[in-house]
Amino acid sequence: MGGENMAEEEENKGGGMGSSSVQMTPLSGAHSESPLCYLLEVDGFRFLLDCGWTDAFDVAQLQPLASVASTIDAVLLSYPDTMHLGALPYAVGNLGLTATVYCTLPVHRMGQMYMYDHYLSRRAVSNFDLFNLDDVDTAFGNSVQLKYSQHHPLQGKGEGITITPYAAGRLLGGTVWKITVDTEDIIYAVDFNHRKERHLNGTVLQSFVRPAVLITDSYNALNNQPLQKQRDAEFLDVVMKALRAGGNVLLPVETAGRVLELVLYLDKCWAGDKLNYPMALLTNVSYSTLEFAKSLLEWMSDAIAKSFEHTRDNSFVLKYLKLCHTRKDLDDLPAGPKVVFASMASLEAGFARELFVEWATDSNNLVLFTERGQVGTLSRKLQAEPPPKVVKVTLSKKVPLTGEELKAHEEQNRSKQEALKASVPVEETGSQLSGGSGPAPAVTVEPVKASEGTNKFTSGASQRDVLIEGFTMPPDSVAPMFPFHERASDWDEYGEIINPDDYITKDEDMMDYTLTQQGPAADGEEKADGETEDLILNEKPSKVVLEDITVQVRCSLHYMDYEGRSDGKSIKNILAHVAPLKLVLVHGSAEATEHLRQHCQKNVCQFVYAPRLSETVDITSDLSAYKVRLTEQLMSNVLFRKLGDYELAWVDGEVGAEEDDMLPLLPAATPPPHKAVYVGDLWLADFKQLLATKGVQAEFAGGLLRCGENIAVRKSGGQQLVIEGPLSEDYYRIRELLYSQFYML
Repeated sequence: MGGENMAEEEENKGGGMGSSSVQMTPLSGAHSESPLCYLLEVDGFRFLLDCGWTDAFDVAQLQPLASVASTIDAVLLSYPDTMHLGALPYAVGNLGLTATVYCTLPVHRMGQMYMYDHYLSRRAVSNFDLFNLDDVDTAFGNSVQLKYSQHHPLQGKGEGITITPYAAGRLLGGTVWKITVDTEDIIYAVDFNHRKERHLNGTVLQSFVRPAVLITDSYNALNNQPLQKQRDAEFLDVVMKALRAGGNVLLPVETAGRVLELVLYLDKCWAGDKLNYPMALLTNVSYSTLEFAKSLLEWMSDAIAKSFEHTRDNSFVLKYLKLCHTRKDLDDLPAGPKVVFASMASLEAGFARELFVEWATDSNNLVLFTERGQVGTLSRKLQAEPPPKVVKVTLSKKVPLTGEELKAHEEQNRSKQEALKASVPVEETGSQLSGGSGPAPAVTVEPVKASEGTNKFTSGASQRDVLIEGFTMPPDSVAPMFPFHERASDWDEYGEIINPDDYITKDEDMMDYTLTQQGPAADGEEKADGETEDLILNEKPSKVVLEDITVQVRCSLHYMDYEGRSDGKSIKNILAHVAPLKLVLVHGSAEATEHLRQHCQKNVCQFVYAPRLSETVDITSDLSAYKVRLTEQLMSNVLFRKLGDYELAWVDGEVGAEEDDMLPLLPAATPPPHKAVYVGDLWLADFKQLLATKGVQAEFAGGLLRCGENIAVRKSGGQQLVIEGPLSEDYYRIRELLYSQFYML
């Protein structure tokens, strides 16, 4: 049996080891731009792929999740933003989600910053109670942080399943998840970015070839992006035009996401042009966000890592960016035009909403959106074409209670306390601790015995009660003190036996302690938001006042795509290169999903699924796996070639009769001839560098690599390399160099 035909024969032949059962159900984010949340069931083991929520925090959106939360076995988080993990604290605190959460370290750290900022922003102006800071800590406390390419075999119910995170780009710690069962790979890759940016490398999704299942999104399927240099130049021009006109620039951003790319770029521009316009990051956790970014350089781009390795320069020590936690911090900046990055990007809450209401009426000001707003939010309304001239905004704020309202509140609390005291049984509140009569309860204490001939002490029981001599306790009284048990210690000839684990400080505990210690503030930066702390931790009696405001939008509104997602053309090329056996499309408008589905059915694979909300699709692989025993007769004539850490060989054989649940592979009587197989993966950019070292001039033109005067090399169909040109010495030389980059079998 020729090696080329093995996969086809395995697919069509019955019997063998059955494939793993795989079903997928969207709980949110199907044929729409709603948050991402999907149920993936692999051989009865239930994964929750992301756990997103919108900035509106509408509990009704979580009804599909609520019905399955208690049955989830593991949660895989791909990004730290609200659309991917916003519902996690609420699900853990209220929906019975107890599964272990798997993510990278940056997703863990920055995800906490996102949720802290959301809670503090809302709690400062309303009685927000869907979750609190303790719920956030509890949700992320039950997590396992993995490194990129770290294989993590699951235990217990998930035995036989391995999960591995890979770089996805876009956000710090962004993850493409690979779930491996036996010989099949299930890839979950959404919102990825193939482009290398200032602070992040691109995704490695292109390195996967022919996985059994690929789950990806269609969010950007209809969008095309300009060149990065062109976009950056236009971005800076728009900002500087507003500043020079005497206006302020507001950039509504997410707490700890794409803002890192933006502040890195503008800080570099400020330094290069020696600009003195104030630039500020205004969030409740701005200091912590930047501190975490400084400590996570190994997760960033190669350029940042090399810069720190060689010169010890940390790219996120930003000279021109001021960190602000309150409006007072922002007001203390020098007067005049300024650039402010403020949360939230949706304008549904936070400092960005307040600043928009204040600055929108000035025609010199600019509100610059760098990502599409969530559906139904204020930012999405402002990004419409044409933009609205008037918007209605509801502002809420907390006002301390005074006068009669304060007295009524105190009276209500006093009544509650008295009712609580009255509910306590009288017999438990008396003074029976100091008096009373009656026989004392019998107490038995096992004495401590000394072993003969030694000084060792052992206890007949692991613990003993401590008695109070001369005290007779009435039978109907409450305990005179908290129950206390003295644990008897074991001794040997060297003294008391101790447990070394009791004295070891865990690394993660040290990390948590270190990260919570904020160093001295620089340039007037405050270490903590004192006003917010007082408001959250020492709340005084207050009431929430709502105010409906009609805002005349006279400021400039501009949108530029800094979302960091691959565009439609790149997505199609990557999917064609990966060529999965089955493809599942999620998260995107109905139009974008249908467009990508039709394209993929024609150009990528036959089986393309686009399930609707709560619709379960069976994506079990059609392949069957077999165990084959390579006989000595066969292996004696096999010639291996080394490829990296592996050795490869072409095998021609015949399958014999089954023996001990295995099929023996015997040498073929007359091995058929086969075409040469070239193993490897070549990027044309790397081949161009090789040609340069060999003295051959090469340059890209129209998607081709032109070599010399008459030779061209191009890729066809994603996998095939084509060399074109007249037969000549140059042709054969370039072909030999091309062959040398592959292993031939």
